[in-house]
Amino acid sequence: MSVKINQEECTACGSCVSNCPFEAIKIADSTNKAEIDCSTCQECGACIDECPVSAISA
Repeated sequence: MSVKINQEECTACGSCVSNCPFEAIKIADSTNKAEIDCSTCQECGACIDECPVSAISA
């Protein structure tokens, strides 16, 4: 499973950031969108369930 964020759908609400147990997601300064650090992400899916606009998928 590879977790991906649809940048066009992301509203940068921060739900995924605050719910990631591995601190693998941040809001990028350059794009003001959520970004996943693939080297830290454990693909647990917690962010998928928390995204209110369904911008995150596996």
